[in-house]
Amino acid sequence: FGGVSLPFVRDKINGKKLSIIASEPASCPTLTKGPFAYDFGDVAKMTPLLPMHTLGHDFIPESIHAGGLRYHGMAPIVSHLVNEKLVEPRAYNQLETFEAGVLFARTEGFIPAPETNHAIAAVVDEARRAKEEGKEKIILFNYSGHGIIDLASYDNYLSGKLEPYVLPDKEIQRALKAIDKHPKCIGR
Repeated sequence: FGGVSLPFVRDKINGKKLSIIASEPASCPTLTKGPFAYDFGDVAKMTPLLPMHTLGHDFIPESIHAGGLRYHGMAPIVSHLVNEKLVEPRAYNQLETFEAGVLFARTEGFIPAPETNHAIAAVVDEARRAKEEGKEKIILFNYSGHGIIDLASYDNYLSGKLEPYVLPDKEIQRALKAIDKHPKCIGR
């Protein structure tokens, strides 16, 4: 995410009208629902405390088909950019992301990884909004990987076996108890 987005942050700071969107799974909504707090970067508590959006280092995410996005926290720099409103976070459930991934595959001819589908879901939203508003828009996104090893996930989606899971707020509150005694972050 940082490699494709950070070069545009300066433009946004300098007043250029552009959107930088970080998409994440609704089943692991660190940026959209996790507080900005000090937390460990790992469940074993081997890292120093890091300022980040987090669901708590004890958080165990639901099994979803985007395994690479099942992490309790977010990188401190991305968290800071969200706090400064330079990056807009959005959460998508796995049905929305697979729908976007199938659309992409049928349009472009290659299958994206489930993790990549989250970015594609944001792209589809932005493209549809631009079309509704009658605007031309340049949309850049990070195609982070192909889905060749994820064909079983696509089969589950196309067979109707996936659920549109969204992490309940009570689960977030339970998981956040792990950081109750950590020092509080100053700021947002």
